[in-house]
Amino acid sequence: MSSEEKKYTDSGIEIKTVFTQKDIATQAQENTNYLPGRFPFTRGVQDNMYRGRLWTMRQYAGFSTAEESNKRYHYLLSQGVSGLSVAFDLPTQIGYDSDHALAEGEVGKVGVAIDSIEDMQNLFDGIQLEKISTSMTINATGFILLALYVALAKQQGADLKNISGTIQNDILKEYAA
Repeated sequence: MSSEEKKYTDSGIEIKTVFTQKDIATQAQENTNYLPGRFPFTRGVQDNMYRGRLWTMRQYAGFSTAEESNKRYHYLLSQGVSGLSVAFDLPTQIGYDSDHALAEGEVGKVGVAIDSIEDMQNLFDGIQLEKISTSMTINATGFILLALYVALAKQQGADLKNISGTIQNDILKEYAA
């Protein structure tokens, strides 16, 4: 790479052919300007990391109906998990309602079927969304299920600043698999 062709990472760090101790010291000094628990989170998402908040323990679960999955979630929470990881059935993952012809034979098989706000209410019945972290392993319809989740949190009177969790955002995953 010639000196005229300087290249940079997405973070703006110059890509050199050789890095020296001086480069490491400069980068380390720049990173000390950031504090843990503060943007850009290069030193961690919590002020005192796991010493102040233990990592979330989750079990990937969801099957059959929202009511059956809810029973499982209550059991898991009684056993000490600190978050839930929702497994959705294939029709939900690709955007079919359970009564759609192409969903026949797949509803509730590899995860829970969620078609409506009522299903979401049943899924989390008796579970305060403000008190847990929820991971929804879903891609193509993730934004729809997130909207249902937020609507449920509002129905519960939750402060949305206290709602935590993750969704995936790989729109092509279900279609390529």
